[in-house]
Amino acid sequence: MVQQVTRGIKISIETSFEGTFYRNYRMHFAFGYQITIENQSKDSVQLTSRFWRIKDSLNNTEIVEGEGVIGKKPVLKPGESHTYKSGSLLTSPFGSMSGFYNMVNFTSTRKFRVAIPSFQLSAPFALN
Repeated sequence: MVQQVTRGIKISIETSFEGTFYRNYRMHFAFGYQITIENQSKDSVQLTSRFWRIKDSLNNTEIVEGEGVIGKKPVLKPGESHTYKSGSLLTSPFGSMSGFYNMVNFTSTRKFRVAIPSFQLSAPFALN
């Protein structure tokens, strides 16, 4: 598990390898991840958008940006958390993801970024 706290918001990530499949005559490696966003601050906050940088071991990089996470813009009161699952496809058995969430603090109305720590994606059969 990878964890990081930014401005009172704790991000915890667990990953899994989901399998391989062919698409357009090319092998793809499917990875899943579960992210828990925990509000350890004293203010209520809302996640408004996300930014991801997804890299594979073949030096391919994909940038993903969008509103919310899996169609939601969760509001977290102090002590609350939000957990969601998602996934990513790579064209190699190794890669990494990192990024940030854009949040808004309801007390101060200020916008801020919460770092999503870099985490590894790796197919177990490809490891020594």
